[in-house]
Amino acid sequence: MIYLFIHQNFPGQYLHLARYLAHQPENTVYFVTLPNGNEIAGVQKLNYEKVRPAAGSCHSFTVEVDVAVRTGLAVADKCRGLRDRGIQPDIIVGHAGWGETLFVKDVFPDVPLLVNFEFYYHAHGVDVDFDPEFHSDFHHPSHLRVRNATALMAYDAADWGHSATQWQLKLHPPELRSRISVLHEGVDTNAVRPDSKATFFLEKEGRLLTRSDEVITYVARNLEPYRGFHVFMRALPEILRRRPKAQVVLVGGDGVSYGTPAPPMSTFRETLIAELGDQVDWSRIHFLGIQDYKSYLNLLQVSSVHVYLTYPFVLSWSFIEAMASGCLVIGSSTPPVLEVLKDGVNGLTVDFFGISELADRIDEVLNDPSRMANLRKAARQTAIDQFDLKSRTLPSWLRLFEDLIAGRRPAALL
Repeated sequence: MIYLFIHQNFPGQYLHLARYLAHQPENTVYFVTLPNGNEIAGVQKLNYEKVRPAAGSCHSFTVEVDVAVRTGLAVADKCRGLRDRGIQPDIIVGHAGWGETLFVKDVFPDVPLLVNFEFYYHAHGVDVDFDPEFHSDFHHPSHLRVRNATALMAYDAADWGHSATQWQLKLHPPELRSRISVLHEGVDTNAVRPDSKATFFLEKEGRLLTRSDEVITYVARNLEPYRGFHVFMRALPEILRRRPKAQVVLVGGDGVSYGTPAPPMSTFRETLIAELGDQVDWSRIHFLGIQDYKSYLNLLQVSSVHVYLTYPFVLSWSFIEAMASGCLVIGSSTPPVLEVLKDGVNGLTVDFFGISELADRIDEVLNDPSRMANLRKAARQTAIDQFDLKSRTLPSWLRLFEDLIAGRRPAALL
């Protein structure tokens, strides 16, 4: 089989799939993407160049659509290069978000196209108006309506779609949902697992953390409001006052993945550090930036309590990986977290804005860690039952591919 994946940030959500398929000797796997240093053995990358907005040539609301069209044309050129070499994929899989899949059917009209419909924007009731402290650049309902145009065009071009959670699916108009399957990319729970002997070394401080320490962890791609960084930071004075032995370890970059930009000439991390000033003991708060995957997993394995906060938005991989690692997860009571995390069953929940409530729940966990052992076990079992790569999600992905390649309407998954 010949597989073609498309995602601007190789390998994105398709890491496990591309790696598995490339490992099978009968398969050839191509991947169209923007240039980056990531590699997967056996996967042939085809790089296209990043498209820049055409300054001043269109309405401000349509800038993203203009870029999406230009991006789609750049990807189509790479597909045309394959076709001109006599290569026709058996299936094409890509992401709808940046316009990459818009025109691939014009190059390969007879090849099934499976598209990731990750998010559909709403002016009210989801992420844009969720946090009154941070004004969204996309708050205007007409702007958001136009921004959804890329997804609608991608849907028109796709044979089928996939979305990671039920909540993310339901954000889309009912007419679209009939051709979108709910299917998470999965977690390798054999690799992501608890380890009572795990350690994590804080290089700057020269300190080794183990499971016997009180370690409060927080992980996000970037330290920003969409993932509740400001709420977590503002809870630290009370948390550290109550827990004089606790060490707080944060993983994440200083960029902005979603939503409001950081203050000019600053970052959200620097802004919150300045805001808290001498209210906290900074020697017990450790900002690690981006970590390699093994170090990140070691940190989850030594975590005493893991905090995951998010606007109503796309679910982070780190949330499922924390559960698979047997973390005691305290998550915000926002969708789609509540689709997976059940308070008192496989973790604990708090109101996203509940600074005092977050401190109370962390105190509750650390006061009696042994009482929380069942929640840790249940968290891991949830990850295995719902998201395990080998037993759950990978077979469903392969079945979905088989149906589309055979021209069948996909059956119910999982």
